[in-house]
Amino acid sequence: MTIECPYCEKLEDYNFGDPIFQTEHWIVYLAPNQSNLATCVVALNRDKKTLSGLKDSEWQDFIQLLERMEKAVTTAFDATLFNWGCLMNTFYLEDTLDPHLHWHFIPRYNHPVKFAGHTFEDPHFGYMRPRPPKNISEDVRNKIAEKIREFL
Repeated sequence: MTIECPYCEKLEDYNFGDPIFQTEHWIVYLAPNQSNLATCVVALNRDKKTLSGLKDSEWQDFIQLLERMEKAVTTAFDATLFNWGCLMNTFYLEDTLDPHLHWHFIPRYNHPVKFAGHTFEDPHFGYMRPRPPKNISEDVRNKIAEKIREFL
């Protein structure tokens, strides 16, 4: 899927994942690591490093996006709950890109989910632990994105 915005070319360098959809102020990407099924990155579509100074319209748009995403992923995959995090730490390591405001959307599951020939499990449900990468094909990634879009 092609996403167009004045800032999209720069966002490609960040490897947030595969674009799923966009709103007026935000772009949603299917994250590269799908160890938690339907994990996404939600990036602001303008240059901004921190949450402070977001415009009211950007906050309102984010709230509507949050509600749409949670409803879509609950309907599509029966997610139990959602973690949202604005974690900017790695941008401040040596030899990284300039910080860019984004959110991590991490669905959590208290049960295994079978989808597209894979079983997705959340063995650390209830805890925040590092998640090892889940190797899936581009075809499966596309099916996950399509399923999310189906319920938006």
